[in-house]
Formats: sequence, structure tokens, C-alpha cells
Amino acid sequence: MSVDEFRQTLAAASPPAELDASLTALWWDAKGDWDKAHACVDHGSGAQDMRVHAYLHRKEPDPANAAYWYRRTGRRTPDMTLDAEREELLRDLLTA
Repeated sequence: MSVDEFRQTLAAASPPAELDASLTALWWDAKGDWDKAHACVDHGSGAQDMRVHAYLHRKEPDPANAAYWYRRTGRRTPDMTLDAEREELLRDLLTA
């Protein structure tokens, strides 16, 4: 799925079934539902889930919790806007 195709799915009431937990979280985030987005990755242990989890806590904002999740992924808290980070995550996850 391309980024444009992902964006087109946002017109639907629910995310496409083929999305993994990380992309489903970003789908709900794009729809403005932080709680559903967070629930998708809250118990994930994979690097992608933890990276999206970190982004969501940064957005919340809960900087200490976000920093914890970024450390778990071996990354620092990004020095970019939340919109830029979401776009980077989306591109990275769709090409993984």
C-alpha cells in the first residue's frame, strides 16, 4: 500500500483489515482517535509498535513516557514536528 492509498482509506469508518497494529494505530491517529490508536500498540513489543507508541505519547503530550519508548527503540526523541514524524513513520512502515 502506498501513502496515498493509505490516506484514501481514511474516508472509511474502520481501518483496512490488512494493516498491522502499527499502521492501524496511525490510521486511528489520523482519524483523531488517540485512545484507539494507543490501544493498537499499547502491548506491542516489536520495534515498529514501540516507535508508534513513542510518537503517540509525544503527541499526548507525555514527554517522559515518550522518551522511555524512544529509548526502547534505540532512538532519541525526534527534533521535528509531530506531523513530520507521523509522515516519516507512515513512509517507513509502508515500505518495511
